[in-house]
Amino acid sequence: MTQRKPDPTPIEVFLAPLAALARKQPEIEALVFWGDADGWPAHPSEALESEEVTFYAEGLLEDGFHLVWTIAALDSTPTLPDHIRLQFWQDDGPAPDALPSGWVALDSRRWTAP
Repeated sequence: MTQRKPDPTPIEVFLAPLAALARKQPEIEALVFWGDADGWPAHPSEALESEEVTFYAEGLLEDGFHLVWTIAALDSTPTLPDHIRLQFWQDDGPAPDALPSGWVALDSRRWTAP
């Protein structure tokens, strides 16, 4: 008798589009931004390789962080994913900034910690 695979957790469901993109486009990177009471930095604090994205984000979401992820494309190639933006914050920090000029969102989701 085969064992039934457990149902995915809510966090796994939330991150599933990123995992699928990483499998489809393994060269894609994720840029990590950290917001705080002072707002959001213009530049990422780090870049992650595709295979690191879901593991990195899952741990932080389990620890109570909030996240907005966005699959971003250049507006000159609006159907081709260029990178993933991961915007993390805690508590009641300000909402993440919109994408800078020249970029479009192919998909975006928000996780607010319970």
